[in-house]
Parts: sequence; structure tokens; C-alpha cells
Amino acid sequence: MIGIPIALLASNATEWVIHKYVLHGQGRRKRSFWSFHWHEHHKEARAHGMLDPTYERPVVGWHAQGKEALGLLGMGLLALPLLPIAPFFAATSIYATVNYYRVHKRAHQDPEWARANVPWHVDHHLGPNQDANWCVTKPWFDILMGTRERYLGTEREARDSEKRARAAGTWPARRAVAT
Repeated sequence: MIGIPIALLASNATEWVIHKYVLHGQGRRKRSFWSFHWHEHHKEARAHGMLDPTYERPVVGWHAQGKEALGLLGMGLLALPLLPIAPFFAATSIYATVNYYRVHKRAHQDPEWARANVPWHVDHHLGPNQDANWCVTKPWFDILMGTRERYLGTEREARDSEKRARAAGTWPARRAVAT
């Protein structure tokens, strides 16, 4: 049963590493397979206040959501050979992969849910530094690696929200509360 917490920690570390070095590192190059993350997903999430309309499409397809699901399927398959020798680790790793997709998709379909449940991921997309807050499901490795940067509920968010509202002609805006 020690495999359960080990797999949860390993999965969170994997989120951090893949997001930082693959999805952002490789993904900034337009010709990279991973470019969907930066050039489609981040663009949509930033333009729509966390909402990403690609999650309304069927998962099967050669688009951002389909490529994300394909990558996660590959990650989940890597754990299968471990089932006979480390069943708790393997099962928890598979669970973590499915949970990642579930949480990530919901965060981009329901921005209010995301603000309440995964604020570090909202900070990743909407904050001034999109090269921070790499974790999606839990902020553990961002905290450990010093890459957790708070944005929601800060004075910076309040100023940014005010600026967007003025530009859109909807001033006064809902003011964020500093924590």
C-alpha cells in the first residue's frame, strides 16, 4: 500500500516536469507535436478567462484536447506492466492520469469551479507569469520547487481586472479580494 502515496507524489512530479519541459519547453516551437499546448490551449484559456472551447469538441481528433488525451493515454499505458509487481503503485498512477484529465478539462469548462478548486492552475493561465504554477491537480511540486506564484485574490489581479473592465467598457468591475 506504500505504492499509493509514492504514485501520487510521482504523478504530481510528472505533471510538473512534463508541463514545464515538454508542454512549454518543446511546445513553444510551432513545428513541435506539443505546440498545441502553448499555441492553442494557452491562447484560448487566456482569451476567454480560463475557458477553453476546445473541450466542447469530441475528445477524438487531431486538436489540442485530442493530443492531450493521446499523451495521457500513453502515460497511463506505461503503468500497466507494473500491475503484477506493484499493483497499488500502478493502479494509483492510472487513477492519477485519469484524474488529471478530469480536473484539467473541468477547470477549462467551468472557470468558477477552477477558481475555487485549482486556483494554482488559474494562476498558471491568467497570471502574469505563465511559466510558473506547473501542477494541475495539486500544487505540491510547485511549492517544493519554488514555482508556485499566487495571482488570484491579489492586488495585482484586482488591478488587472479593473483594467480589463475599463477596456471592455464594463467598469466598475467585480473587484478581486486580496488575501
